[in-house]
Amino acid sequence: MIWVAIALLATVSLAPLAWSLRASAGARGRREAALALHRGQLAELERDLADGRLGPGEHESAVLEVQRRLLAAASDADSAPASGRRWPLYVALAVVPLLAFGLYLVGGSPWLPSVPLAERLADEQQQKAEETRLIDTLRMRLTLMDQHSDQAREGYILLGNAEAGRGNLMAAAAAWRTALQSRFDPMLAAEVGEAVTETSGHVTDEAAALFRRALAESPPDAPWRQMAEKRLSEVGK
Repeated sequence: MIWVAIALLATVSLAPLAWSLRASAGARGRREAALALHRGQLAELERDLADGRLGPGEHESAVLEVQRRLLAAASDADSAPASGRRWPLYVALAVVPLLAFGLYLVGGSPWLPSVPLAERLADEQQQKAEETRLIDTLRMRLTLMDQHSDQAREGYILLGNAEAGRGNLMAAAAAWRTALQSRFDPMLAAEVGEAVTETSGHVTDEAAALFRRALAESPPDAPWRQMAEKRLSEVGK
């Protein structure tokens, strides 16, 4: 099935180029076009003379001028067929699909079987269940540690990162808040303030206090300072 899709994509991508070659295959050179134009002008002059729109003198002068242009166009050396200048496009039509196929073989895995949607969903559910089990195990072990130890502090930061990765900002803020109780860290305080703000939908009093203290105790080049200052500017709005 993948090969059919690849062939269809290649056909759709190269169709405009192929059509342009087909449309230009029957086009005439500038010499032939000029000859046809001047012959048409002669025929138009004859009709104007017959209808009385041109007098005999004007007609004769105009015919002589057109005939002069006709002779000049007939001697034009620009009669090379346009197909001779289209060979790079023909080469591209053949080479581009081959190059694309080669790149796919290098970077793709065409020999791997496709995975049904139900199986992929089941794998995702299994991965989420495994993540939940690991997080629950970490949370249980943390309750058995000294809450003021550096090991517990690092564990709560890890727990908060895991919960934030799952989009559970409320649980992430709770874990980071516990880590802050052991030792204050400006960046971690800003993360707690941002998580609380995202969860509440506005800058709470707790978040504002965390942002202010984080800014007061952080270096001036801290990368998160602009975010904290922006959040404080939203207080009271």
